[in-house]
Amino acid sequence: MSIGNALEWFDIVIYGFLAATIAKLFFPAGNDTVSLLLTFGTFGVSFLMRPLGSIVLGGYADRAGRKKALTLSIGLMTLGTLIIAAAPTYGTIGVAAPAILLAARLLQGFSAGGEFGSATAFLAEQNPARRGFYSSWQAASQGLTTLLASGFGVALSTLLDPAQLTAWGWRIPFVFGLLVGPVALYIRSTLHEGDEYRTAQPAASPLQTALAGQKLRMLIGTGLIVMVTVSAYTMLFMPTFAIRQLGSPAFAGFTATLIFGALQFVLCPIFGQLSDRIGRLPVMGTAAALMLVLIVPLFILLNAHPTLAVLCFMQAVMATLTAAYFGASSAAMAELFPAGTRSTGLSISYSFGVAIFGGFAPFVVAWLIGVTGSNLAPGFYVAFGAALSLLALAGARTQGVR
Repeated sequence: MSIGNALEWFDIVIYGFLAATIAKLFFPAGNDTVSLLLTFGTFGVSFLMRPLGSIVLGGYADRAGRKKALTLSIGLMTLGTLIIAAAPTYGTIGVAAPAILLAARLLQGFSAGGEFGSATAFLAEQNPARRGFYSSWQAASQGLTTLLASGFGVALSTLLDPAQLTAWGWRIPFVFGLLVGPVALYIRSTLHEGDEYRTAQPAASPLQTALAGQKLRMLIGTGLIVMVTVSAYTMLFMPTFAIRQLGSPAFAGFTATLIFGALQFVLCPIFGQLSDRIGRLPVMGTAAALMLVLIVPLFILLNAHPTLAVLCFMQAVMATLTAAYFGASSAAMAELFPAGTRSTGLSISYSFGVAIFGGFAPFVVAWLIGVTGSNLAPGFYVAFGAALSLLALAGARTQGVR
């Protein structure tokens, strides 16, 4: 299950990592900053499809089962990857190239809209007594995604020269994602629903039921995901940040992000299991508070000493705090909703939070740096996300999450 989830998110993450190259190939605006903003804008616009995907696929998962919804979502994601891998560039077909790229990203956004809710609901329902540990593998799989994507980034930036990367090298990760699509489909076809879902009373209309009586819970769920999505998608910007703002070689940014992914993959299950013992909110609250206090000083340190060692140290701290929060948050969000509407509630909460705060994070950060001229902008944006999530944690306590 986690492997299939990781493969699905890989297609999204690698786009963010290759933003600078994609900007040149599909958005040659004559200005590097404008091209990059257009690329990140396309990245962000796809997240606007997530709420629609969450409504359609989340409701489908509650009515027909998690397995069917997860199989459908990976199929749609693979189709989007195929389109990107084969897409002609601007130099070949002109303005049709960015239009094709946008269509593929919208399809992937729709698919991802139902992925988190269906996958988290499925994992959380395997063993309610160990809900934190099991559901944390959803978060860990995203760390595996980052590990794979940044590994490709390191390999491509060190083994290929810029001309090779621009000519054909950028397509390699997408072809990899395309080739493993059948593996993910097979994995999901062998899944078995958890007892909690099988014994639950299904809602005739999960969306209507959720909107009628669970709006506050969905609002709190949206707030809970803010810190995770802001820090994770700001992390996607770090290779570009290291190259453009710090003057670092490409491999430096990807190497630091490799550390982020590895730590998230290893630590999320540990913190998820810890939340089974001491509660979700103590783990998440501590992580969010530390992120709020430390993130800006970390960016100050990085700007004063823009070395690979400092960049890796900063990513390690961010990864540990993000893993602590994310490892417990999947279970906390699952516990906000009953099994009959869990996938719908989770999908809507997550997709709106990611669409508003995460999908446009690279765009917002790039824009803030351009407007303010300050390299501290990413730190302030992450601090803002941590503050919002701390408020949501207070709300979650009122709904019985502990």
